[in-house]
Amino acid sequence: MLLGYNGSSQLEVISVSLLATTMTKKALLPLIAAGLVFSSFAAVEVNQQQTATAQAAKKSQWKVFNSPDGSFKILMPGMPKSMSETKKTFMGEINLNIFLAKPEKQQVAYVVAYNDFPHSYGKLANPQVVLNNARDMALKTTKSRLISQKNVRSYNNQPGKEFEYVNSAGKITRNRMFFAQGRLYQAMVITTKKQEKYLGKSIRGYLNSFQVVLRR
Repeated sequence: MLLGYNGSSQLEVISVSLLATTMTKKALLPLIAAGLVFSSFAAVEVNQQQTATAQAAKKSQWKVFNSPDGSFKILMPGMPKSMSETKKTFMGEINLNIFLAKPEKQQVAYVVAYNDFPHSYGKLANPQVVLNNARDMALKTTKSRLISQKNVRSYNNQPGKEFEYVNSAGKITRNRMFFAQGRLYQAMVITTKKQEKYLGKSIRGYLNSFQVVLRR
């Protein structure tokens, strides 16, 4: 099974631990949202019996995927599976939407996730605070080591961050995220150290194709 979606119980643990801190509510909310996203990915397992090759990557049927609400578009290796969940926190509801594609015979998962913040917070939040907290929670939840990071901008000048990290099992994640109009978007690739070298072009093309479409 590629994705073990057990974010509910893990989010409760994360939320309780955060409530015990002395952080402000504005700082807590992006951490809770990020915890929900990454606790969902903590159980990602790739079938080790499959062998990824450059040839297999080329055979993937890459097509532009438009989100159902029209808020983003991205190249995907086939139609992604979608799932959604709404979580109630002491600061309001957080809506999480995940789109996941896993090409056959490749040890890789392509994921897009986004979550909306309560309107009052999303309108006033500092984008860099949200992005940095989401990065920190990703590393903490997956027990990973940061490899690299850089600030980025979307084609329509929305603030973002790209970072790469590896966990103790050798899984590597490349994450490019943006904060726009009160929503945190994340485009991720999860693979292994061994297979990353075969998928370099696919990973770069995937991340570079991600576009946030501003809502009017």
